[in-house]
Amino acid sequence: MRAELITIGDEILIGQTVDTNSAWMAKNLNELGIFVYQITSISDTREHILQALADAASRVELVLITGGLGPTNDDITKATLCEYFSTHLVRNEGVEEKIKTMFGQRGIPILDVNLQQADLPANCQVIENKRGTAQGMWFEYKGVVYASMPGVPFEMEGIMKDHLLEKIRLHFETPHILHFHILTQGIGESMLANRIADWEASLAEVDIKLAYLPSFGAVKLRLTTSGPDEKLLKKHVDQKVSEFMKIAGEVVYGFNDESLEATVGELLQERKATLSTAESCTGGRIASAITSIHGSSAYFLGSVVSYANDVKVNLLQVDDNAIHAHGAVSEAVVIQMANGVKEKLNSTYSIAVSGIAGPDGGSEEKPVGTVWIAIAGPNETVAEKFLFRGDRKRILQRTSQMGLSMARNEILRQQPL
Repeated sequence: MRAELITIGDEILIGQTVDTNSAWMAKNLNELGIFVYQITSISDTREHILQALADAASRVELVLITGGLGPTNDDITKATLCEYFSTHLVRNEGVEEKIKTMFGQRGIPILDVNLQQADLPANCQVIENKRGTAQGMWFEYKGVVYASMPGVPFEMEGIMKDHLLEKIRLHFETPHILHFHILTQGIGESMLANRIADWEASLAEVDIKLAYLPSFGAVKLRLTTSGPDEKLLKKHVDQKVSEFMKIAGEVVYGFNDESLEATVGELLQERKATLSTAESCTGGRIASAITSIHGSSAYFLGSVVSYANDVKVNLLQVDDNAIHAHGAVSEAVVIQMANGVKEKLNSTYSIAVSGIAGPDGGSEEKPVGTVWIAIAGPNETVAEKFLFRGDRKRILQRTSQMGLSMARNEILRQQPL
C-alpha cells in the first residue's frame, strides 16, 4: 500500500515556508502501514497541479494534497480539482452555516469571499475541518483515493486526527504496524552496533527490522514490525526489548517519545531531589529544556545564566583568579560554577556549562566547540571536557544534551546523602 504527498504553494518552493506537513503526514501514514512512495512540492498553477495529480495516480493508491484552499484569488486548488475530476463547485449549506456561526461567535464581519469556502466539488465527500473554514475533501477516482486539505498545519493535523486517518484505515484495511523506540546515550553508534550484533541478528526470527537513528549525544533504535495480529506483534517486540535490556540496559534512558529532560526529572522525583543550572554558553537552553516538562517545578529550582565573567564571580562565587589563570572555559571555573549555583539555590544537584560556541572566540589551545561541563551532586563534583563540531546552533544543542546526559548519569551514581 503506497501513498504520495503533494504540497501546493509557491512559498514552499522559494524557501519562505518549511514543509512540515509532509513529515507529519508521512509519520502518521506509516503508523497505519502505508508507505509514502514520493513527496512532491509544486507551484500554485493549474498545469502543475493537474500534472502532479496525474503522475501520482500512475504510482500509488492514495494521494494526499495540502495547500491552495484559502479564500483568496491565488488559491486555485478547488477549481483545478473540479477540472481534474470532471465536476463543478456547489454551495454546501451545512458548511455555509458552520462558517456563519464561526464568524458570528468571533464577532467578525463575514465577507462573500469567506462564504465561498462553502463552495465545494459536487462529487467529493466533505471532511470536516473543526479548526478553520477550508474543508477537507475526499475523492475516489479511477481506483485511486485523493484527499485534499488546507496547508495550515494546525488545520491539516486536525482533519487527519479527527477523521481522515480512521477513514483511510477502514477504506484500505491496512495491516497493523508497530514502531518501538529504544533511547540510548553515552555510547556511539558503531560501539552500540558491535555490542548488540547477535541480538540484532535475532530480530529476523520474528520479522522485526532495526534502524539506527543517531543524534546529539544519543542513539535512538527503532524496531518496526507489521502483520494482522497486533497482540502477537507487541509480544515479539516486548520480548526483544527485554533481551536488549539484559545486554545494554545501562545505556537506555527511555523509550518511544520520552525525552532526556523528562527522564532526568523522573529520576529527581524518585529520589526527592532537586536541580539547578549555571549556564554560560548555552544561555538558559538547559533550563528551558527542563522546564518544558510538565511538573518540573517539583524538582527544578532555577538557573543562573552567567554569560559575563562578572556574573560568575559576583553571583556564583567563582574565583576571579581562576578565570585569569585558566580562562572562563576551563575545568576550574566550571566546577566552581556548579558548586556555586548548587549552594546559592540549595539544590541536590546542579549542571554547569561553559564553552566557545563560535563562530569567533576560538584559539589553537581552545578551538571553537570546546566545552566544559560539570555536575555537582551530594557526594562530589565531576567535570568533563568536550570538543563539539558543527556550527553555533549544533554546538549549543550538543552541549545542552550532554549536560542532561551527564546529569542523568550522576543522579544514578550519586545517591542523596
